[in-house]
Amino acid sequence: MGLSATQGQARSRSGVASEDADSLQQTPLDDVLSRLSTSEKGLTADEAARRLQQYGRNEIAEKKTNPVLKFLSYFWSPIPWMIEAVLVLSIIAQKWTDAAVIAVLLAMNGGVAFWEEFQAGNAIDALKENLARQARVLRGGTWEVIDARELVIGDVIRLRLGDIVPADVRLLAEQSIQVDQSVLTGESLPVDRDKGGAVFSGSTVARGETDAVVYATAANTYFGRTATLVETAQNVSRFQRAILQIARYLIVVAVALIVITFVVGLLRHNDALTMLQFALVIGIASVPVALPAVLSVTMAAGAAALAKRQAVVTRLPAVQDVGTIDVLCADKTGTITQNKLEVGEPYVVDGARADGELSTSRDVLLAAALASRAENRDPIDAAVLGAWGNADELASFTIERFVPFDPVHKRTEATVVGPDAGRFRVTKGAPQVIFALTPDGAESSAAQRAVEEFASRGFRALAVARADEGDEWRLLGVLPLSDPAREDSAATIREANGLGIDVKMVTGDQLPIAREIARQVGLDTNIEAAARRSAGRRRSARRAAGVRSRPRPRCGECQRIRAGLS
Repeated sequence: MGLSATQGQARSRSGVASEDADSLQQTPLDDVLSRLSTSEKGLTADEAARRLQQYGRNEIAEKKTNPVLKFLSYFWSPIPWMIEAVLVLSIIAQKWTDAAVIAVLLAMNGGVAFWEEFQAGNAIDALKENLARQARVLRGGTWEVIDARELVIGDVIRLRLGDIVPADVRLLAEQSIQVDQSVLTGESLPVDRDKGGAVFSGSTVARGETDAVVYATAANTYFGRTATLVETAQNVSRFQRAILQIARYLIVVAVALIVITFVVGLLRHNDALTMLQFALVIGIASVPVALPAVLSVTMAAGAAALAKRQAVVTRLPAVQDVGTIDVLCADKTGTITQNKLEVGEPYVVDGARADGELSTSRDVLLAAALASRAENRDPIDAAVLGAWGNADELASFTIERFVPFDPVHKRTEATVVGPDAGRFRVTKGAPQVIFALTPDGAESSAAQRAVEEFASRGFRALAVARADEGDEWRLLGVLPLSDPAREDSAATIREANGLGIDVKMVTGDQLPIAREIARQVGLDTNIEAAARRSAGRRRSARRAAGVRSRPRPRCGECQRIRAGLS
């Protein structure tokens, strides 16, 4: 079933509705192509233009406020109202000097705030221009490069190494790719995706090249829906709440004093001009005319100081909000950690090499480095080659055949000719796969315990094996991989704690890894999974409502229940 114009009018301007995007993520690939009225040959130029007109650009709509209305909004709040009331009283009483001073301060209050946020908006627009992306799309049977904002659902695009995925897509080609989704999920290692797999907007292609069909764009993408929630979130800052509270108090006091003045004046039969002058004096005394100007200038100075440190302030009150932070939630991957894999001290199997010497960690690293290829830009290969470090020694070996990693076999393999003309094979990959290749069960059992020990410390494991010419595979050892903490993370967290800020780590990574990183940087290691905490809150809510869960029956009871139902 295709996307007709009538269906499109009932759906989001930015593409298929969000519920449709969720279903298209799970639907078989052939059905996806049918529902989107497209094929692996892509769309025609005319059809793409029609869908672009129907659904709009592939960009998250940003609410733009008229600059004049934005400027006038700075004069619409309790304290400006008080100042404006005093200004009107001054004009009525013909106190022109007072009126001029008050008018200048009022204009300064709004002007400074408007200018600072206007400058911040220009800086953000400049950043967006620098981040503008392009996409390779198949239109009318021809590959062309277009602005990513011009993509529509049903387009076939090509993803290459290093590309930022411009929309939610399903992969079309048989070749598998690796995708870095750390910006979306916090997972530090890339994930494998093959034909039919869903890849989300904002993720980065870490390895491989493939074609894909766009099934969701703009605000209906996985990333776009999150961004839309953030965009629509409205809150009043602590600073604004404090100013409003002060303003309400002053308004009540000023109105009460003016009422008392008019009552006393009427009882004493004073003329209206005299009472108006008294009201003006009370108003000027009660209203902090210079307060907004002082606050705006102070916050502008803070924003300028932050700008020198490459921080863009979009709203001046945010400067004060930063100063009132009690709890700071920091993402693990790329914020607390380097988002870069690092090889730790290897586990070495107690076995002899072909020359009779015992294997060493150097042998494990060398074999892993020979089973890696720098030009593949694989993060694991890059980490292994970086740990080995000696490129000249690797150059003395000749790689006759190299089998890259794929999601099915989960390992790489290389046939190598050494400097002594000896031929051998090396492989590295998932521990369970490498262990299955090696015949010695005792070595595999010991290595498995090492893998479990690495996991308890927050490391991922990579097993390494070697087979001399004519021999079976021999397990060499296990390499631990981790995303290390930044050098300044621990010091920064200590400094934040010293300022009264409680730092919490947020991550989509595995619990053992999160606990190990927390231990390294000095955070509390009592980390809970979100699902577990949510379940606990649901149980607490049920108990508070007087709802009691039925005890789970034992196995025998289960059998009796089934027997009764049958």
